Amino acid sequence: MGKNVVIALGGNAILQPNQEATYNNQLNNVVSATGHMIEIREAGHNIVITHGNGPQVGNIIVQNEAAKDTVPAFPIDVCNAESQGFIGYMLEQSLKNHISKRQISANVATLLTMVEVDKNDKAFQNPTKPIGVFFSEEEAKQMEEKGFTMSEDAGRGYRRVVPSPEPKVIHGIDEIRQLIDETIVISSGGGGIPIYRDEQDQIHGVEAVIDKDRSGLKLAQQVDADVFMMLTDVPNVYINFGKENEQKLSQVSIEEAEQYVAEDQFPAGSMLPKIQAGIEMAKLGKEAIICSLDQAVDALEGKAGTRISK
Repeated sequence: MGKNVVIALGGNAILQPNQEATYNNQLNNVVSATGHMIEIREAGHNIVITHGNGPQVGNIIVQNEAAKDTVPAFPIDVCNAESQGFIGYMLEQSLKNHISKRQISANVATLLTMVEVDKNDKAFQNPTKPIGVFFSEEEAKQMEEKGFTMSEDAGRGYRRVVPSPEPKVIHGIDEIRQLIDETIVISSGGGGIPIYRDEQDQIHGVEAVIDKDRSGLKLAQQVDADVFMMLTDVPNVYINFGKENEQKLSQVSIEEAEQYVAEDQFPAGSMLPKIQAGIEMAKLGKEAIICSLDQAVDALEGKAGTRISK
């Protein structure tokens, strides 16, 4: 019997580190990624796709900064919407082409998705979400002199960091529930467009980038998914990563995962949100899987990846 699976695709899978940020490069990566996603649908599962946008929204902001003397710069929430639109377009185009080639019975729909946050979230005083391309340490210092907050990202270089508040409510859940049996739904891209409600219940955008794994967890909870799958560029989660005593994790209990978090085993800007989201999904009695793109189907069958469960 098929499962309802929420799939979270990282922004770095769409634009890989040190790769030139051309549209064609990103489209080629998306074509490859969606080829693996469609295998999950072929295996009989319903899928809802969400995606990151760290490199993409960062580059849009750089374009804004470079052209601000000619065209007024847009706020980060609007840049989120832009990235959600063009990544959703690439995903939908690629999925429909795979569906056509494989003669699968399925539709695809991309939903422009707002996600509510608390305007008083402490994250606004402590930026942690990496966005944009990677810089050397020297380049990062020059960026800081311009007023940007920079942080080292998992040994891969330095990136700009922005506030990343907790997602509270995903908009459009009723529509997703109505579509999911017949349609591959793309929703909450880039963690969603961050908004808050004022005292008069009016919606306003806010400058932040919501972590796509935390937003994906909220999406999985609200659609009552059986599995929350976080696709990465590594086949498994590791502890003591990069050290002589590096250890691959396959099946992890909630208690073990919480202990590894307490030991600071996972970088805050990359693997930590995935582990924390996986723990929360597992506490609901559901499955959380972290795996590579090419092993997604095997991971659903328990043959690959890292699984967090009770």
